[in-house]
Amino acid sequence: MTIDTFVVLAYFFFLIAIGWMFRKFTTSTSDYFRGGGKMLWWMVGATAFMTQFSAWTFTGAAGRAFDDGFVVVILFLANAFGYFMNYLYFAPKFRQLRVVTAIEAIRQRFGKTSEQFFTWAGMPDSLISAGIWLNGLAIFVAAVFNIPMEATIVVTGLVLILMAVTGGSWAVVASDFMQMLVIMAVTITCAVAAYFNGGGIGNIVNNFQGDFMLGNNLNYISIFVLWVVFIFVKQFGVMNNSINAYRYLCAKDSENARKAAGLACVLMIVGPVIWFLPPWYVAAFMPDFAEQYGSVGSDAAYLAFVQNVMPAGMVGLLMSAMFAATMSSMDSGLNRNAGIFVMNFYSPIVRPHANQKELVIVSKVTTIMMGLIIIGIGLFINSLRHLSLFDIVLNVGALIGFPMLIPVLLGMWIRKTPDWAGWATLVVGGFVSYIFGISLQAQDIENFFNLEHALTVREWSDLKVGLSLAAHVVFTGGFFVLTTRFYKGLSPEREQEVAQLFENWNTPLVADSDEQKNLDTKQRGMLGKLISVAGFGILAMALIPNEPTGRLLFILCGSIVLTVGVLLVNAARSSTPTKAMANPDS
Repeated sequence: MTIDTFVVLAYFFFLIAIGWMFRKFTTSTSDYFRGGGKMLWWMVGATAFMTQFSAWTFTGAAGRAFDDGFVVVILFLANAFGYFMNYLYFAPKFRQLRVVTAIEAIRQRFGKTSEQFFTWAGMPDSLISAGIWLNGLAIFVAAVFNIPMEATIVVTGLVLILMAVTGGSWAVVASDFMQMLVIMAVTITCAVAAYFNGGGIGNIVNNFQGDFMLGNNLNYISIFVLWVVFIFVKQFGVMNNSINAYRYLCAKDSENARKAAGLACVLMIVGPVIWFLPPWYVAAFMPDFAEQYGSVGSDAAYLAFVQNVMPAGMVGLLMSAMFAATMSSMDSGLNRNAGIFVMNFYSPIVRPHANQKELVIVSKVTTIMMGLIIIGIGLFINSLRHLSLFDIVLNVGALIGFPMLIPVLLGMWIRKTPDWAGWATLVVGGFVSYIFGISLQAQDIENFFNLEHALTVREWSDLKVGLSLAAHVVFTGGFFVLTTRFYKGLSPEREQEVAQLFENWNTPLVADSDEQKNLDTKQRGMLGKLISVAGFGILAMALIPNEPTGRLLFILCGSIVLTVGVLLVNAARSSTPTKAMANPDS
C-alpha cells in the first residue's frame, strides 16, 4: 500500500468516526436535519462555505484556470458577493424563519400546493449537482490511483451515506468544518510552493500562455462582460433566497447566522487566488502537461502540479482534500433533500400523525435512498465524458436551479401575490429554460446579429449561460410581478400564516440559555480534539523521506490545522459549564 493510499483510507475512517461521535446529538428531526438550530457561527460558516465548494474546484474550475487564467476567479467572487449580502441582511432573516427545512417557509408563503411543487422540483437540481461533484472526484482518483471511476463513485458515496446516517446534520456540519480546514491548509501549502517555484505571482502571470485576464478563444468582449454581469446576478439569487436559507437554519441565533455569512464571504474572497495559483503555474511552466492525462486533459492541472512539484505523500493529502470538498457539498445536499422529503411530504401527506421516533427512522432510510440515487447519477454522468465539467455545473445551475429562486426571492419583497404565483412562476421558468437553454443554438445568434466571426465554443458556452439568466430575470421574474394584478386577498387561515412568516422574518432570535452555553462548550471541545488529532497526523507526514523543503511543507500544513484545534480546545476549557437547563428558542 502506498503512502498516498494510506492517507486517504485514514481520512475515510476519520469521517466515519465523526458520524459515530455525534450520533447522540440526534433525538428528533430538528436535530437530524438542522442540529436543532443550536450550532455556533464558525461551524455554520464552514458548512455555508463548503456547500459552494467541491472537487469540481480542483478539476473543472482548475481546468478553466489553466485555459483562461483569471476568468474563473470571477465566479468565486460572485459567490463572495452573495455571501456579503447574506452578511448585510439575509442570513439573520433566514435564521429568524424558525423552520426545520426551507420548504416549510415556502408553504407558509405560497401554500401547500407550492410546497409540493418546490419539494419535487428542487430535488433533481440538488441531486444532479451532487452527482456532478462525485464524478469530478472520480476523475482525480482514476488519474492518481488507476482505480476505475465507477468504483470511486460507489465507494465514496457509501462512506458519505454511512457518515450522514449515523450523525445527521451534527456530523455533516462538524465534518464540513474539519474538511474546510484540511482544504485550506493543503491549498495554502500548494500555493506557497507554486509562488516560490514560479518566482512570484508576477513571474507566473508574465509566463502564462495567452491572455491571463480575459482568457483565450474570445472574439467578442461584450459576451464576456454579459457573462460577468449575469454570473453576479445568478449568485446573488442563489445565495439570497429562502430555499437556500438552509445554510443558516442550524445557527443558534440571528447574530451567529450573520457571523457565519461573514466567514464564508472572507473565505470566498481569499480562497480563489490560493486555489488557482497552482494551475496558473502549470499553464506558465508546464503548458503541455495535458498529454500525460489522456481524456482528462486540462481538468488534471491541479493534479499535475502536485505530482510534479510537491513532495511525496502530498498527493494523498490532496486526495483527502478532494474527498473533503466533494463530501462536504454532497452530505449537506443529502441531509437537506432527506429533510425536505420527510418534513414536507412524508409527515404532512403520508403520515400526518407520525411521532418523532418514526420520523427519525424514516429520515435515515430516506438519507440512504437519496445517497444511492446520487451514486447512480454520478455513474450516469461518467458516461457523458465528452462534456466539460465547468459547463455542466454552470448550465445545471442556470437552467434548472435559477427558475426556482425567482419566486422565493421576490416573494419576500412582493407580498400581495396569489398563492398560485409560486408554482406557476416555476412552470413558466421551466419553459424559459427549455427555449433559451435547449432550443436556442449558436447559429441562431450568429444569424440574428449577422456576426462577422463565428462564436467560439467558449463564447457560446458563456453566452448561453448569460442569455438564460437574462431571460429568467425578464420573463420569469416579470411573470411573478404580473401575478400581483390577480391578487384578491387570501383566506383568513392563509393570511394568518403569511403574517406569521413575516413577523418571524423581522423578529431577531437570541439564544443565551444555560443549555445552549453547555452545548457551545461541547461543540468546541469535541471538534477541537478531532482537529488536533488530524493536525498531529499531518505533522507526522514530515517524517516521510523528502527533501527538507518538502518536510517543511508538511509542517506548515499540519501546523495550520493543529493551531485551530488547540484554539478550540482552549476555548472549551475556558468556558464554565452550568448545570441549569432551559428550553432554547427554535
